[in-house]
Amino acid sequence: MHRTIFSTPVVNTLLRALSVTYLKLAGWQVQGVLPEQAQKSVLIAAPHTSNWDLPYTLMVAFVLRLNIYWMGKASIFRFPFGPLMRWLGGIAVDRSKTNNLVLASAQAIQAADGALQLIVPPEGTRSKTRYWKTGFYHIAATAQVPIVLAYMDYQRKVSGLGPLFVPSGNLEADMLQIKAFYAPFKGRNADQFESE
Repeated sequence: MHRTIFSTPVVNTLLRALSVTYLKLAGWQVQGVLPEQAQKSVLIAAPHTSNWDLPYTLMVAFVLRLNIYWMGKASIFRFPFGPLMRWLGGIAVDRSKTNNLVLASAQAIQAADGALQLIVPPEGTRSKTRYWKTGFYHIAATAQVPIVLAYMDYQRKVSGLGPLFVPSGNLEADMLQIKAFYAPFKGRNADQFESE
C-alpha cells in the first residue's frame, strides 16, 4: 500500500500528540486497543453521518496507534486534494464502475508487509440509509481477517474499538449481531443513522 501520514515517523509522533491533546480538551474519550490478531483487519466505521467523521477518525487512529486506510468517493481525490487524501490513508472508489472492489481490497490486506486496518463505513454514504452495504463483511471474509467494530458516539463523546467479529459465513445472522452492537451509538447527525 502507499505511504500515509500514519507511516511517516516524525509526522505521526507529532500528530499523535496533537490528537491526544485536542480530543482531551474537546471532552472526547478514546477506548479500546487493537488486539494482536487484528493487526490486519477490517474496521467498521459507524455511524457515518458527517464530513466531521474523517478528521475525528484520523485523530482516534493516531491515539490508538493504528495504520489505517479508508475508502472514499473518487471525486474527493481530484486535483488539488488527491495527493493529500491519499497521504491521509485514502483509497479512491469509483462508484460508477463495476469492478471487484472486494477482491482487490482483500488482496491488498493479504499482501501488506505489516499492519493494515481498512476502514469501511457500512452505510456507504453520509446520507440517511436504511440498508447497510455488506462490502466490509465480504472483504474480511475473503481476506480471512477479523472485523473490528469501531465506533464514534457524538452524543457521549466516546470513540474507539469494540469487540472483534469473525464472519461465520451466515451473512444475515452476522449482520443482525453487528447492527445490534451499533444500536446505542449516535452519529453527529443522529437522525441519519439506522442500525435496525
